[in-house]
This record gives sequence, structure tokens and C-alpha cells, in this order.
Amino acid sequence: MLSRTELDRRTFMRLAGSTVAVGAATVTGAAGAAALPTTTAAGQGRRLVPPGKLGIQLYSIRDKVSSIGFRAVFERLAQLGYAEVEFAGYTQGGVGPITPQEIRGLLDDNGLAAVGSHRGIRDFATNMEAELDIAQTLGMQHVGTANAPTNDRTVAGYRAAAEQFNGFGEAAAARGLKFYQHNHQHEFAFANDDPAVRLYDVFLQNTDPQTVFLEMDVFWAFVGRHLYPGFDPVEYVLAQRSRYPLFHLKDGRVNPGSGNGYGIVEFGVGDIDYQSFLGALAGSGRQHGIWEQDNAASVAEPPHPVDSLGNAGRSADAILSLRAGRGA
Repeated sequence: MLSRTELDRRTFMRLAGSTVAVGAATVTGAAGAAALPTTTAAGQGRRLVPPGKLGIQLYSIRDKVSSIGFRAVFERLAQLGYAEVEFAGYTQGGVGPITPQEIRGLLDDNGLAAVGSHRGIRDFATNMEAELDIAQTLGMQHVGTANAPTNDRTVAGYRAAAEQFNGFGEAAAARGLKFYQHNHQHEFAFANDDPAVRLYDVFLQNTDPQTVFLEMDVFWAFVGRHLYPGFDPVEYVLAQRSRYPLFHLKDGRVNPGSGNGYGIVEFGVGDIDYQSFLGALAGSGRQHGIWEQDNAASVAEPPHPVDSLGNAGRSADAILSLRAGRGA
């Protein structure tokens, strides 16, 4: 647990506009795909993730949610500088049952906003209105899924999935919400029945840009580029800027021994250049930056002890210190 002194130090450093800079590294991924250099925040321009747009995917600290509950977790997140929460379920393990109305009260008590939620495709297919009821109770603007559109990696399979997502998007829009899909790496694969066609392109081209939105997980997009070369993740965003309101800011360190080419690490110590990625996005202040670290409950950057909230705090500091280059 962080001491009150440490929490006050974090607040002071953020208000003072401190920046962090870590060393650069250039590597080459599979099939010659170059990885970006290490994250740096040595800019003098605008903040790339404003404090009011910094969120956390609660999956990162699922061990804390299930052991100390939403009340204690939300109190800590507010202290650490988070303003928004993306849910990964609405239960709190052994702490006891809780209703969406009670969760909303805890969010309000701690000055936090629900920015979105990851639910399964089956949840929406079988119980859409109930899912949207919960989203509205929690005050979300977005609701979506972290599932791949389909496990059928053919052009026809992805077209059919796009039609299903169009239905989800229409239902959400009717309730004033934006429906979104969060990517992993294999959405960027080529179709099994047409190796010239990238599945992600099929999904984008066959979903309604007015009702189906995207949450780019930047780490998994770079893993996708490593595995299925031939694209730049930021170019997808620049081509359809309004379709990407949410981003997972997950850092990765190059790991040639991993099939993915990267290993997940806390934000600011990896090899994905978020200053360049976020700096390329015009009007970056309108996007929601959501920190996620899948393994935060089991790993820590030396010399820190394993503690998912410790990772969350250090990552918040690193994200909030990101600024555009001089003059940008």
C-alpha cells in the first residue's frame, strides 16, 4: 500500500508537470516489421492524455476488485490520478454482492466516471436491453466487447459478424450510447480463404461508421503488425478518426523469444513510442486513454514489489507526463 506521503508526492509531481524519459531502443520484428523506440515524454507541447481523460480497465487490477471491493479500489484510483473506469464485469468476488446502482454511487462518491465496459458478444446477443440498462445506470457513454468479431476467419465470416455488430450498434445508439469493439492481435490476420484480405479491413468496411466504434488496444495492434506485417496501427486511426474514441494504453517490451514479439510491462518502461503514436492524432484531447496491463497482478518492474495498484500508480504518472514535441 502506498503511504499518504507517497500519494502526496505523486500529486505534486503531476501538478508540477514533471516528465519522464526512458532510453530508446530500435528492433526489428518478424518479416522486417520495425518496432517503435521506447516511450518518451521529453516534449514541451500539449498533454497527450489530459488528466480528466485518464482511465483504467479494471481487468488490470481484478485481484484488488475481488479482494477489497469496488469501494476501496475506487478510493485508491482517485488518489492515483485516474478519472475514468472501464469495467470488466460488475461483481467484486468475495467482498459480496453489489448492484449497478450501488456501483454508480461509489463512482460518484470518488469523482470517477464510467467510460465503458467489456462484455461478451453473447451477453449482447441474448440480453442487449439489460446490458444497456446497466450501462446507463453507470453513466457510460460507451459500451462494448473485447471479443473478436467472430472465430470464423473467412471473409464471409467477418461480413456476417459485421452485420451482427451493426445490430448491436443500432440498439446502443437508440439509447444514446456508442457501441465499440476492442481488438487483440488476430483481427489483423489475413483471411483464411483470401490471403490478400486483412480481416480488420473487412470489419471496418462492413460496419456502420455512425454506430460501430473501435477501441484500439495499441499493444495488441503492434503485436498484430509483428505477426501480420504491412500496416501501421496509427494509420487506421487517422483514416477514420471519429471511429476511435477509446484507446488502451498498454506498454510492451520487445521480446524476441515470445511468439508475439513483445511482453506486456507497466507503462513507460516498454518499447512502444506512445509520444509519437498519440502525438500523431489531431485533437488528441478528445480521446479517452485507458491504461491496461493484463499481468499487473503478477509482475512488477524491479525493484518494485508485485502489487497491481503499484503498477497502476506508476503507469498513471508516466501517462500523465506524456507531452507532444516542442511546438506541437
